[in-house]
Amino acid sequence: MDGQGADGHGAAVEAIRRDLMDSFDEELEMEMEEERLERLALEHAAAGREAGLDRKTYFRELLRLQHELVRLQSWVQAQKLRVVVIFEGRDSAGKGGVIKRITQRLNPRVCRVAALPAPNERERTQWYFQRYAAHLPAAGEIVLFDRSWYNRPGVERVMGFCTEADVEEFFRSVPEFERMLVRSGIVLLKYWFSITDEEQEFRFNMRIHDPLKQWKLSPMDVESRRRWEDYTRAKEDMLARTHIPEAPWWVVEAVDKKRARLNCISHLLKQIPYGDVEHPAVHLPERMRHDDYARHPVPPEMYVPALF
Repeated sequence: MDGQGADGHGAAVEAIRRDLMDSFDEELEMEMEEERLERLALEHAAAGREAGLDRKTYFRELLRLQHELVRLQSWVQAQKLRVVVIFEGRDSAGKGGVIKRITQRLNPRVCRVAALPAPNERERTQWYFQRYAAHLPAAGEIVLFDRSWYNRPGVERVMGFCTEADVEEFFRSVPEFERMLVRSGIVLLKYWFSITDEEQEFRFNMRIHDPLKQWKLSPMDVESRRRWEDYTRAKEDMLARTHIPEAPWWVVEAVDKKRARLNCISHLLKQIPYGDVEHPAVHLPERMRHDDYARHPVPPEMYVPALF
C-alpha cells in the first residue's frame, strides 16, 4: 500500500473510532448526570448509602445487553412478534431510567414508549382499557408502557380518582383482558420496580435540591410521598390479585439503579427466545454525478452560529 493509501486507511479508521465514541458518549452523558447527582447527594447527608456497581462493570454489561436487545429487535421484526412490556412502581423508582437504556440503541419505529397522560373528559367515559388498547403493538413491534392500565388500582385508587366499585371491576376485568392479549399472540411482561421508604425520601429530596430535576416533582408526587402506606396497601392488593400464570408480575429490586437496569434487561431478554437473523449484505452504490449539477451556496445568515 502506498503512502497515500495508508493515510486514507488511517483516516477511515479514525473516523470509525470517533463515531463509536460518539455512540458510547450517549450513555456517558447520562452517567455523568448521575455522577453530578451523587456529588449533590454527598452535600445533602446521604451518608450510609451503599456504593453502587462500579462503572467499568456496569458499562461492560450494559453495552453487552444492549447488543442483545438489538438482536432481539431483529428477531421481533423477522418473526412478526408483538411484545408489550409494562413498567410500574412508585414515583422515582427508576422506571424511566431502564426504559431509556432499553430504547437507547433501538429503532424507535420498532420499539416505542407509551406514556399516557391523565385521561381527558371523553376518555373518562370510554371503556377503561380502550385508550391503552390503541397503543398495543402491530406485528414486528415492541411497546414499553411507562405506567399502564395499572394506574387504576394504584394512583387512581389511592388519590380518590375512582370509586372502590371501579377498582373491583378492574380486578374482575384485567385478568381476562390480559389473557385475551396473550391468547391473541402478544408477549406480555409486567415489571414492578421496588424501592424502600428511605430511598424514595432520598430521591425526592434530591429532586427538590436539584434545579435540573425539580420539574420531575409534581404536586401528585409530593402527595404520594405522604401516602406511602396507602400506596403500599394498594400495591400489595394489586400484585396479589393480578399475578396470573399467563401474565405474572416480576419484581425488580431498584434501590441500586444500575443493578436494577442490568437485572431487568437481562431478565427481559430471557423471556423471549430469539436467535440470529440473517440480513442481506449492503453495498453502497456509486453516487450518480451529472456534469450540469452545481451546488448552490447557502446564505451565511442561515447558519447556526458556531459558538463551540
